[in-house]
Order: sequence, then structure tokens, then C-alpha cells
Amino acid sequence: MPTARPVPIGDRLCGPGQPLLWILGPCVIESHDLTLQIADTLRQMADRLRLPIVFKASFDKANRSSGRTFRGPGLVEGLKTLDAVKRRTGLPVTTDVHECHQVRAVGEVCDLIQVPAFLARQTDLVQEAGRTGRTVNVKKGQFMAPWDMANVVGKMEEVGNRRLLLTERGSTFGYGNLVSDMRSIPLMQDLGCPVIFDATHSVQMPGGKGDRSGGDRRMVPYLTRAAVAAGCDGLFLETHPRPDEALSDGPNMVPLDQLSALVESCLRLRSALPEPDL
Repeated sequence: MPTARPVPIGDRLCGPGQPLLWILGPCVIESHDLTLQIADTLRQMADRLRLPIVFKASFDKANRSSGRTFRGPGLVEGLKTLDAVKRRTGLPVTTDVHECHQVRAVGEVCDLIQVPAFLARQTDLVQEAGRTGRTVNVKKGQFMAPWDMANVVGKMEEVGNRRLLLTERGSTFGYGNLVSDMRSIPLMQDLGCPVIFDATHSVQMPGGKGDRSGGDRRMVPYLTRAAVAAGCDGLFLETHPRPDEALSDGPNMVPLDQLSALVESCLRLRSALPEPDL
């Protein structure tokens, strides 16, 4: 089976032998100023805890339960904000793409291109992201088994890009619920890629509030620590100063003032883990 190897994101590395990578930020760019404020706080946390952080925020939440819910500022204004975050904080940045025509512009600004779980099987989108030469993070579809992601690895190899992260974010369990199978972490690492665990989307309840998704952020710490214990290479956590007032995915996000304590508990756990079996 292939051996996972570290991949670069900006000046950070993610993979075997590297510190836990943290992909952190709000679900969506609600405003330019708020996004910068969150990024400043994450930069301070990165400095204090010596964390490799990639800042994440979406310019468009295209996968919405309802067409009436907030989607974001759009591609042009969103990339301006992400570029400002990058210049102001020095953090690498990432965002998700939904259509092939968005990929080139996103690749010019972002260090990591994210393909959403709903679109993990969209061949043209995955390969267009791969052609940028940037590292690509493909989230495993809620409807896919971990071994199905071998086809994503193959699609990226077809365009000559091995800079690939795979993300576990829960699997559909009946209607309006997700479960996380921690076996997905080593199983996808066996495909030769570092594996990220997305704790905040794993507690999502799709369509749980009728015209928008629900969720249970109380479960985030439990799943996050379980993923660290299972040997993930990085964590994806969405955060907001006031999640209950957030315009997207508020029920799932970690309050910004509670994020540091969760991160520190994960770092202690990681330091106590034995060396992985070879």
C-alpha cells in the first residue's frame, strides 16, 4: 500500500512526521472586517502555541439547504478578503470551489484549494484544481466509503499532482444525521495521502432546521480528540466569535474564545501517542 508523505501548504507541511495541521476559520466570509478580526485572533494563537494554521473561509456557500439563506460575498470580493488575510497575518489561506471556472482565480490567491464533500466525485472540478499545482483538499463525500477516495487520488495523479489531502467529515446515517467512522483515517492514509478530520461538519445535521442545517457543537471536542487519537494528520474546525449569530453553520462552529482550550487538549493528547506501527 502507498506510504503517505508530507505535502506543502504555503510554508507548512502536513503529513507523517509533521505537527498537526490546523485548518481554522469561519464558515463563510460574513464581512471583510469580521474575517480579518478572526484571522488576527488565529494568528495570535498560532504564535503562542507554535501552530501551523491555514485560515479557511468560504466566499460562496453554494451547497445551501435553501436558496434564501446567506451565501457570502462572491468570488471577486471574497478573494480580496482572503488575500488581505494572507498579507496581514502571513497565514496560508484556503477556500472551497464549486465550479471549474472559479479554480484559476482561487489558485492565484489560495495556498490550498478545497473541494467540498458533495463534489468529491466531480472529475472535472477535482482535476481542474489539480492542474493549478496547488495542494488540493478533497473532502470525502458523505455518501462515499473511505476506499472510494482511491479514485480521487487516481484523478489527481492523471493531471500530475500528488499534493493531495483527504478529509473525513462524517457519513450519512439515515435522514438528517451523520456519523464519523474513525477507521476512515488510517484507511485513507493507506491511499498515500495525509488525512484531515473535519470535526465541525461531522456534527452537522443536514437540513435539520428545515431551510438550513442544524448541528450539535457539544460533540465537537469528543470527535476532535478521537480523531487525534486515531492518528489524523490535521484538524479542520470552523470558528466564530458568536456562533449563535453566525449567518451559516452556527450550530456547528466552535466559539472563538473556546478554541484555544480545545487545541491545547489535542496537543497534549498528540504528544502522549505512541509512535505509529510501521
